[in-house]
Amino acid sequence: MAERKEMNVTLIRHTLQPEELIALSAKLCYSKSTISGLSERVSAKDQSNFIERLMNMGHESTFEHASFTFGIEGVSRVLLAQLTRHRLASFSVQSQRYVSYENGFGYILPPKIEALGEEAVARYTAQMSQIETWYKEWQEQLGKKGEQSNEDARFVLPNACETRIMLTMNIRELRHFFSLRMCNRAQWEINELATRMHRLCLETAPALFEDAGPACLRGRCPEGEKTCGQGPQKRAEREVLLKSLEKPIK
Repeated sequence: MAERKEMNVTLIRHTLQPEELIALSAKLCYSKSTISGLSERVSAKDQSNFIERLMNMGHESTFEHASFTFGIEGVSRVLLAQLTRHRLASFSVQSQRYVSYENGFGYILPPKIEALGEEAVARYTAQMSQIETWYKEWQEQLGKKGEQSNEDARFVLPNACETRIMLTMNIRELRHFFSLRMCNRAQWEINELATRMHRLCLETAPALFEDAGPACLRGRCPEGEKTCGQGPQKRAEREVLLKSLEKPIK
């Protein structure tokens, strides 16, 4: 039976001591020291101020040495289509060919449809159930031969169909991803994903992600006439978030 799913995002792995690694990579470019000697000095001192200087100067190539890997569930194929536009990332996605939905598929309910009330939600749910029936009918007509049948039966599945993803991005790409997808103009589902990912990154490496997010946190909104005009509100929300995590506010 088709079943509504909720988003779940987990930080699976990340580069250990990412701030130290980035600082080491940057200082190596200008130092005569051996890597081992430089590493000892870097690890003996907090690198937050140096990381901030690198960001202010725009020297972020060294941020590519550290990466974060996320497990993502309860998201739609609509989100997947947007997510894969960020090409400097690695994706592993649950296959609709090798995974059969003969016992039902998960689906995502858009908030605006839910806000229309119980009748609208019931109609949407019924549509998901009908699609499930069509999917099973095609599996039957295609001989129920596993992936040989699934690969064509899946064509009737909706964009709302749940998928599961393993996603890896380096820190430079994560910061770019957050600048685009945490903006109020981003589509609601990928905005929520980016917000949850940012929270996990911020808790793990605050020096690298305190200022990450929509461009209005750091200055002028790049959206021009299409701006939402909520830059001050976004900055206030970030201060509240940092206080809740007991992180220093810059």
